[in-house]
Amino acid sequence: MGLPWYRVHTVVLNDLGCLLSVHIMHTALVAGWADSMALYKLGVSDPSDPILDPMWRQACASWQLFGIGCIGEIFCDEHTGKPSLDLLKIFGIHLFLFGVACFGFGAIHVTGLYGPEIWVSDPYRLTGKVQPISPAWGVEGFDPIVSRGIASHRIAAGTLAFVVAGTMWYGSTTTLIELFGPIRYQWDQGYFQQEIYRRVSAGLTENQTFYDYISNNPAEGGLFIVGSMDNRDGIVVGWLGHPIFRDKEVRELFIRRMPTSFETFPVVLVDGDELLEPMFLFEGQSQSIVSNK
Repeated sequence: MGLPWYRVHTVVLNDLGCLLSVHIMHTALVAGWADSMALYKLGVSDPSDPILDPMWRQACASWQLFGIGCIGEIFCDEHTGKPSLDLLKIFGIHLFLFGVACFGFGAIHVTGLYGPEIWVSDPYRLTGKVQPISPAWGVEGFDPIVSRGIASHRIAAGTLAFVVAGTMWYGSTTTLIELFGPIRYQWDQGYFQQEIYRRVSAGLTENQTFYDYISNNPAEGGLFIVGSMDNRDGIVVGWLGHPIFRDKEVRELFIRRMPTSFETFPVVLVDGDELLEPMFLFEGQSQSIVSNK
């Protein structure tokens, strides 16, 4: 007499290593078979055939085309068009799928959809039965013996995976400047000034776009007009330069803070000896002290 379908994994229930290996092997077999069939269908299909058109008549559904297209989108650099590995995007996609799986399994354990909830053994592991469970959201959910903690852990892990995937996919948690702009710490530490000097010394051989950190400041009505340095339309097509400040002795001053919210805010500059020289500049005077390098 064979076992029911929901009793298959109970054979290796007491061996977590075997249980994990069974799941990994099953996933690898299904994924390998699906990928091989998708590539085979794409290889033998002919979209120009007037008789076997549309493509589903050749047993080539839209899922194969969609899957191959997604692979090309993920592993292709949008700037160069060459194959590359965008690890941040791949990590975000895996987190999103992990969240879907965890949240789905947790919902199945709670509601009993498409399955008999969960197999619960007795304390002596002699007998057991399939029974519905409810998630344990309290401290008892961290007890490994309490089966109700499995559902709560999977729902919580799925929810957190959704949040992390949504933020990590586009790098917003690692590069906050993309969302909120420069912070005062970066201005005070000369972060942008040092990066400008590094790129200038390197000769800009990569021909990358470099945004002027003053002319493109989002603050309107400030010291400088928003936009690129050539036409001030806010669209930068290449590295244009950066402003240079000099004192009366023609010594170069380095920027440590340059607020552009109001004209009355001081611009903090330092010389080579790190001596502060705060200055009050206005928009009418800025053209005489700023030059392109």
